Amino acid sequence: MLKIDEIRLALSRLTHDWEIYDPHPSQAAVAMILNEGARGLDVCFIRRAERVGDPWSGQVAFPGGRASAADPDAFAVAERETWEEIGMHLTPAHRVGALPMRNVEHNVKRAGLTLWPFVYYVDAEQRASATARLPQEVASVFWVPIGHLFDHQHVTELEYPMGVTASTFPGIQFGEHVIWGLTLRVLASFAEVMQRRLPALT
Repeated sequence: MLKIDEIRLALSRLTHDWEIYDPHPSQAAVAMILNEGARGLDVCFIRRAERVGDPWSGQVAFPGGRASAADPDAFAVAERETWEEIGMHLTPAHRVGALPMRNVEHNVKRAGLTLWPFVYYVDAEQRASATARLPQEVASVFWVPIGHLFDHQHVTELEYPMGVTASTFPGIQFGEHVIWGLTLRVLASFAEVMQRRLPALT
């Protein structure tokens, strides 16, 4: 399965238009955090708390959130939000690279935004620091072996209300959690960069 040096090399080959970053709530960033687990690399996910009015209420996500006027760049957004949500202090030394920026279309539950996904690599001490620091926003923090994400045996479907009807979406099952939606699309970008097939979307 994937190694951190292989990921670092692949991300170093990408180019990005940093000039389009704007410290405005219409832009957001997330951190795909990696750590060496028992079976290779693990990936950090959070499950958002159930909150009325939150378009991502109860969903599995990467740590992250919207930009503020004080964030000098998109990396700063991901790092600030990670600290606020799970108490993990990410620094430039933890940066592996950036995935392609995504324009997220608006729907009935949320406005459109520009999403900047970043990949980080942390040690065991940093991993141990990750807890739900804001329980009103984050219900839990958990780590998934990266191989699990690329195993067709864990592909599932999730029914989600869209307005007055419900639609079915692809996902990855991990215990009681389903990784789907925007988070799954970020994983798809990662898989494409790494020239791997993500079974949930094929």
